[in-house]
Amino acid sequence: MHTNSKLAKSIRLALMFGATATAVSGVAVAQDTAADEEQAERVERIQVTGSRIQRTDMEGALPVTVIDREAIELSGETSAAELLRNTTFNSAGSFRPQSGSSAQGVSQVNMRGLGAGRTLVLVDGRRLTMSPSTGSSQDLNSIPMGAIERIEILSDGASAIYGSDAIGGVINVITRRDFNGAELSIGKGEVSIPSDGGDRENGSLVFGSSSDTTSVIGGVSWNKREIIFENAFPWVSPGASTYGNNWRPLEAGGFGGFSSVPNGCRDDNFMYDADDDQCRYNFNATNANEASTENESLFAKVRHDFSDNWTLYSNASIAKTESFGRYAPAPDTNGYYPSLFTPADSYNNPTNPNAWFYDPNNPHAVAYDPAKAGANTPGIFYHRFAAMGNRDSTVSNENIDFLVGVEGRVGNFDLDFGVRRVRNKTYEIGNGYLAATTAWSNVNDFNPGYNADRTVFDPSTYRYGYDIQSPSDNPADVLAAGVVTTSRISQFNIDEMYASVGFDVFEIGGGMIQGFAGIESRDEYYEDAYDSQSEAGLVGGSAGNSAGGGRTLDAAYFEFLIPVTYDLEVSVAGRFDDYSDYGSDFSPKIGVRYQPMSNLMLRASYGKGFRAPSLDLLTMLTSFSADSVVDAKTCAVLAGDANKQCQINAYRIANPDLSSEESTQIALGAAYQPTDWMSLTADYYSIEIDNRIRSFGSQNLIDRELSGDPIPPGLGVSRDGNGLITEILTGYGNEGTLKTTGLDFNLRTNFDLGGMGSISNNLQMSHMIDYKVDGGRNQVKDPGVPANRIALQNLWTLGDFSVAWNLNFIGTQYTTVLGRRADGTFGTGAGGVKCDDPGAGIDTVRCGNVGSYTTHDLQFNYNSPWNGRFTVGVQNAFEKLPKISPWAGAQYGAGGRDYNFDLYNTYGRVTYVRYTQRF
Repeated sequence: MHTNSKLAKSIRLALMFGATATAVSGVAVAQDTAADEEQAERVERIQVTGSRIQRTDMEGALPVTVIDREAIELSGETSAAELLRNTTFNSAGSFRPQSGSSAQGVSQVNMRGLGAGRTLVLVDGRRLTMSPSTGSSQDLNSIPMGAIERIEILSDGASAIYGSDAIGGVINVITRRDFNGAELSIGKGEVSIPSDGGDRENGSLVFGSSSDTTSVIGGVSWNKREIIFENAFPWVSPGASTYGNNWRPLEAGGFGGFSSVPNGCRDDNFMYDADDDQCRYNFNATNANEASTENESLFAKVRHDFSDNWTLYSNASIAKTESFGRYAPAPDTNGYYPSLFTPADSYNNPTNPNAWFYDPNNPHAVAYDPAKAGANTPGIFYHRFAAMGNRDSTVSNENIDFLVGVEGRVGNFDLDFGVRRVRNKTYEIGNGYLAATTAWSNVNDFNPGYNADRTVFDPSTYRYGYDIQSPSDNPADVLAAGVVTTSRISQFNIDEMYASVGFDVFEIGGGMIQGFAGIESRDEYYEDAYDSQSEAGLVGGSAGNSAGGGRTLDAAYFEFLIPVTYDLEVSVAGRFDDYSDYGSDFSPKIGVRYQPMSNLMLRASYGKGFRAPSLDLLTMLTSFSADSVVDAKTCAVLAGDANKQCQINAYRIANPDLSSEESTQIALGAAYQPTDWMSLTADYYSIEIDNRIRSFGSQNLIDRELSGDPIPPGLGVSRDGNGLITEILTGYGNEGTLKTTGLDFNLRTNFDLGGMGSISNNLQMSHMIDYKVDGGRNQVKDPGVPANRIALQNLWTLGDFSVAWNLNFIGTQYTTVLGRRADGTFGTGAGGVKCDDPGAGIDTVRCGNVGSYTTHDLQFNYNSPWNGRFTVGVQNAFEKLPKISPWAGAQYGAGGRDYNFDLYNTYGRVTYVRYTQRF
């Protein structure tokens, strides 16, 4: 706005820059020069994330942290994803590219540990589209690093401004603007751990030009990181999967124990365990820990003033990302397919006295032992189809984002309206997956070759079928018949229109009341299409099913900035969102900013937020699963024992009855600048989420039914007249609460050392006070939930030289959380850790220790006379590694890995070089 009183402008400008302002009976004296007026107007046009109103105050009623271009370059990071993952607000870590995952190429951010779907990511104030691979979270890999001017992080809820998902906070990536000339930057980095893979490279070319009426900026950006295989880490021991080469007989109504296929543990990466007679598979021999990632982006921004009051603007970008991952060969069991149980007379059935294993003409034969083989019955196998090769997945994504708009002024109204179109598509191709029906049919039909009198084995007469005793000896045509190539084509598209108006209401004691109102309409379309074989559940070593649908969102919002007095400001905002598929939400918010002294500012806010149920949960196709459960009536019949597990038919379904989550946010804070060289902020947050969207599995639904607890609409357990389970509908529903509170602290200092240069310091700390689900115990310091994350950046500059030292700290956690057993004991937890019994009345104990994790990053820069900049740096200079679990199932591991993959990395020391040339 341009009509705030001159008095208010002068006071706020003085407070901002630390100038002297004298107040006499409510009158302030300040220089009224054209230069001051122009500067005040320019400052006034600043718009900060979390508000639509442009204002004078850098520190407003909302806590906003800014990462500028210099800080981005000093971090040494090569992608926006890694930069944001390492912020202190990413409290419990977040998902990053994982080999073998259905979201293999996706990188997320997870503010406050509330989940990636509860953090909203914006680019230039417009929401980043959802990843087609997940349908419910945004992919940071699609943001070009070279295009970023700064990143603003709002550590408070903002549904009243931006709508759904802005519960844990908002991250607004501001791309470059007002750039003249050209800048080329290239870099390369190498890791010390693992021994192979993980190296990266990056680069960007940015160019811009402007005149009195037109400005153009564009460029290209790219980054790449190699795949990392599990066996390249020095601490990794062989994996030992039961899906190696094992079998078990089919018993009456259930399944017995399993043991190694007779003499069937000879192939590479198969390992025999004599203690329990099992043939296990070393999946770590071929498995990749992290998928490779690659981003290539084009971006352009144009602004043209076609009159004194009207401007046309347009933003366009094309981002292409690719990821390659490798998973161990497909594991599978024919126990999931009753029609494919191995028949009693199959030559691959160890209970058959005439089986291939026992024939003396077989060079690998063993003696038939009736006591060990048992009665001749059908059997099932737990097998790794290693001879068919590894499972490789290539994920390619293309995100095209185009926006065009007009902003201008009519009378006292500032108008802004435009349209946006986003097309975000992902192709995933999987090689080496199992054509389950064909493969198990070949196992069951295996028939070796003999001469006429069945006395001499003749390889030339080998007929057909899969030899489960010697997988590597199978002929090429049999192996080829058992392999299938999977495909998955996903998309998440947006068509959006918006219009807004900013205006002055009327003037009161502290200045002009400013108002803002807007509307927007957004069409979202999501499709996740698997190939027909995968949809039918016929692909072994794979999971997932298709989903797809669309919806329309119409929203209206408002905001008012009320300067009650010169030192007291109140902001009021609200937003109404109406979704075509589930309903509507209204999100109000009020904020207060009070400045009792020129160097002290107090702030507070209270607001409501929401998270709409995502399209993947509302539209996914039904998928079958043979779930293992405990249910006395059912298992007494199917397993012959009411206390044993048995398998039932479960169906994971979409739940159209889902409603939105609702949140309540409270924030209290202060900003203080005691001297010219030091400033600090401290903020308290409280976030409570009600009607939480959560998953309900088969056993959970059975337990709820038996105890009489409510079951979410659309889900449930079906039984026949005898009380036996016929089917269970599992999926997502609304229930329960999640609450977290904490503190954020920021201290900045600047020292002028005269002839010795200057030093600047920036300390950022996030402390989580509590984290509770459904009013239960405090989970802070549980595995993966550290209480503290700290970042300290230090920069010394002397002429053309600068040295940066960054410190990153992740706090301690317990390794093990144990609940009290039915017999009153706690037993032994993950990694063999035994918790001491604290006595009666306590149901949960925590023990063990994941120590604090501190890394040090160093960077040296030299600015050359020809506008070049040489950078040499090292991340994690002392090669700090996270706590490694003795086994991948430990609670402080994540994603089946032997350390918390979401919270830490294991790159060791990362050494990098970069050169930047400005023209």
